[in-house]
Amino acid sequence: MKEENEEKHLSEDGRKRPRYSGILLHPTSLPGRYGIGDLGRDAWKFIDFLDEADQSVWQCLPLGPLGSSGSPYQSLSAFAGNILLISPDLLAEDGLLEESDLADCPDFSPYTVDYEAAAAYKTALLELAYRHFLEKPLPEIQQEYETFIRRESFWLDDYALFCSVSEEEGTPDWTSWTPGLAKRRPEALEAAKVRLAQRMGYYRFTQYLFSRQWDRLHRLASSRHITLIGDIPIYLSENSADVWANPELFELDSTGHPTDVSGVPPDYFSATGQLWNNPLYNWPEHKRTGYAWWIARIRRQVSLTDIVRLDHFRGLEAYWSVPAGEKTAVGGHWCKGPGSDFLKALRSGLGGRLPLIAEDLGIITPPVRALRDEFGLPGMKVLQFAFDGDESDYLPYLYDENCICYTGTHDNNTTLGWFMETDEAVRERVRSYLHSDGSDISWEMIRLAVSSVARYAIYPLQDVLGYGGDCRMNIPGVAEGNWNWRFTWEALSPDAAARLRELNRIYGRSRSRLEG
Repeated sequence: MKEENEEKHLSEDGRKRPRYSGILLHPTSLPGRYGIGDLGRDAWKFIDFLDEADQSVWQCLPLGPLGSSGSPYQSLSAFAGNILLISPDLLAEDGLLEESDLADCPDFSPYTVDYEAAAAYKTALLELAYRHFLEKPLPEIQQEYETFIRRESFWLDDYALFCSVSEEEGTPDWTSWTPGLAKRRPEALEAAKVRLAQRMGYYRFTQYLFSRQWDRLHRLASSRHITLIGDIPIYLSENSADVWANPELFELDSTGHPTDVSGVPPDYFSATGQLWNNPLYNWPEHKRTGYAWWIARIRRQVSLTDIVRLDHFRGLEAYWSVPAGEKTAVGGHWCKGPGSDFLKALRSGLGGRLPLIAEDLGIITPPVRALRDEFGLPGMKVLQFAFDGDESDYLPYLYDENCICYTGTHDNNTTLGWFMETDEAVRERVRSYLHSDGSDISWEMIRLAVSSVARYAIYPLQDVLGYGGDCRMNIPGVAEGNWNWRFTWEALSPDAAARLRELNRIYGRSRSRLEG
């Protein structure tokens, strides 16, 4: 019996399988004086903290450019980066800005992101950096930039044109543009490329700056043996460069508007379901092209991070289709997704590997589990879901080791907020399970995650800090007031790093095991 139990925890070469731990934190939540977290020295300092805390994973939310709501899950592009994450300080170090250019920074709040104000300030700096680049090109920057635009032209050119025309037309709603541009008639596109050449250059250049700074951060994380986990929203905004550039890949009518839109039926988060309103994919057309667009999308993302969480994985097996114009998601119906055929093509296109995490929360059926397990993808377990009943699948003693155990995700309340706001019956089950009075509930749930058999244990930084519900990242189904939480270095004490390091030592997640 002992031998059988040990064998379950061994890889094919007979070595013990590694166990990982890490923190969920989006870069926008980092400290910094420019109104929003960025990829500069505060991001490097966070890697220092992860190193000191013996953590092996930093998980982010999607990194794409934001829509009007500030949600990283309503991006303007499947390929581009969020230029608000570009560090002005690093631009100054690179010679693209002067220190004096940064002297009049507004007095931004250190605790929340004001997207509108931060965007206005940082966009002006990026415009200035681009002017400096045009006036006095720096040889290293120039060479890197030219290499970047050649390598990424398959998406970058359409994205730069989309953004430039959106400015000219006054809206990213491409269905309302001049008909020639909305319909992508060749003569209209060529004329726009000539007319808007300099603006397209700005958008290409800022994407290069994002890539340059992100790659530097990625290299630093790798040098510390810290894995970066990214995130891909399964759907895109209707007003995105990809839908405009590839309308045949989406379920659109003759005017370019969706015929049906995305969402999920009523669930844990909402009695009326969640109506996301993204256009749905024309999966037969994707299949006809060998899923080329999807392969390119995933390949781009795994060039930025080591592993990618695929949001709403269950939509690959079956997805909820809601007629366009509905006010809630209740009136939708299930449609068959591309399933195994899609994942086989993706695996082949990525050189025989699938560095994906399946976000398998919500209404998960046996066929969804079978699809996940066919490709050996780790699923997600959320401890906040474990105590609603006596035999929840999220209770740690029921886990298979090929999963990620979270105390909570970006869509959950913080652990303290959840515990304070949930029913007393749930609190009693938690206290009984933990053999605890719940007075240190955030850390007790972190310990529960780390001690589980799950391959990965991940917790939002809010739980490490012991913060309440006022610091949660997102409330699903609520359009305003989300995605704006930030932390300060004063709140993140050395004691937190020591506690995390000790938990890893006790439960076999120390990075020394990975490096050995």
